[in-house]
Amino acid sequence: MKKQKANDNAASQLPPEVRPGQSVELLKELHILTREGKLNQDSRRKLKQVYHLFQFIEKLLLELPACDTGPTLADHGAGKSYLGFIIYDLFFKALGQGTIYGIETRSELVESSKALAQKLGFERMRFLNVSVAESTQSDQLPAQIDVVTALHACDTATDDAIAFGLQKKAKYMVLVPCCQAELARALNQNKALNLQRTPLAELWRHPLHTREVGSQLTNVLRCLYLESQGYAVTVTELVGWEHSMKNELILARYTGQKKRASGERLLALLQEFGVEAPMGSRYPLVARSEAV
Repeated sequence: MKKQKANDNAASQLPPEVRPGQSVELLKELHILTREGKLNQDSRRKLKQVYHLFQFIEKLLLELPACDTGPTLADHGAGKSYLGFIIYDLFFKALGQGTIYGIETRSELVESSKALAQKLGFERMRFLNVSVAESTQSDQLPAQIDVVTALHACDTATDDAIAFGLQKKAKYMVLVPCCQAELARALNQNKALNLQRTPLAELWRHPLHTREVGSQLTNVLRCLYLESQGYAVTVTELVGWEHSMKNELILARYTGQKKRASGERLLALLQEFGVEAPMGSRYPLVARSEAV
């Protein structure tokens, strides 16, 4: 009785952001909560982002048809696996089935995540020390993955996550891109020539604009690519801009209805912006289908 009362008192002193039944030990291990169970402003901001993203993912997981093994989710660029651990704690733990795969290149983070999962008894979490691109060939992953997530996967890692999702026939992809630098570099290659060719090049004449236009165009191309491969795409904000500048959330649901027009527009944009040569190989399925 005294132990139960002590637990109740401890729960009542937790910040309101901590949900009923949520693992306080997990939040402390992730340094979201202090040892005293407090929440600082930076952690509150981070937790708000993860919670908001979880709300989108939870709806998708609930839409999946029931199966004997439960849902599968691959989290790319997992880092310390904040997202994977929270999803497991709030959804997979009670479900009693299903597996989360965390994919991360930094071996020390993979090892620490493995240790934490073992400590918490999160036995259906797997962690792979490979790049997003390498994960498509890994025999440690099943042939089909239900949900693919990539929270702030840097630069081309988001494109690799999309390629992974296409190969694994993912039903859903949840992407929050970050540091879209590849296209900005491509725009810089022939800047003088493009300024003579089209007035549109004024959009990226200045370095700051090059970065911004490159970021915007990158995500537009990604959405068109997904549509061309049979996904319905929704683009929205993850949280308020005051919390993060990397705030664009791309949700893709597989419908099987491939939009040829989206592929044609993707190729037209590459040509219009003068980046067809350096960027064309980024979208092989469109390039191949349009060439037929």
